[in-house]
Amino acid sequence: MEPLTEQRKVSGPIVYGFLRLAGHSPARQQALTATVIEYCRTHELTLAGLFTERCASTAAAFTGLLQALQVPGSYGAVLPAPSHLGPKKIALERMRRLDATGARLLLVRGTRQGPRAGLQPERGPVLEAES
Repeated sequence: MEPLTEQRKVSGPIVYGFLRLAGHSPARQQALTATVIEYCRTHELTLAGLFTERCASTAAAFTGLLQALQVPGSYGAVLPAPSHLGPKKIALERMRRLDATGARLLLVRGTRQGPRAGLQPERGPVLEAES
């Protein structure tokens, strides 16, 4: 008898994680990294890379994320929460740039309610999940 699909190794959609960790302790950094990894595992996503912005004054990690999302077969970006895009003005610009890639934005936690509600893209699907 053939094994069930759930028992076969199947690659999920390819995603890239993004963390903004400026000012966070090493323990918090590890916890957030583990959160993104676990989210991808439980949602059957293939985490192809994790871009980490450790300094608020540089955008190299975000630029790397945008380039990775241009690779054929990329599905989207996984963030622990919308706040990882940065302060509101920066976050809105980053959301616009993410939206332009056509990639999905997957949030480990976050809702459309509250002060960050304006961070949802105007077009393209946004998937949110509570963990």
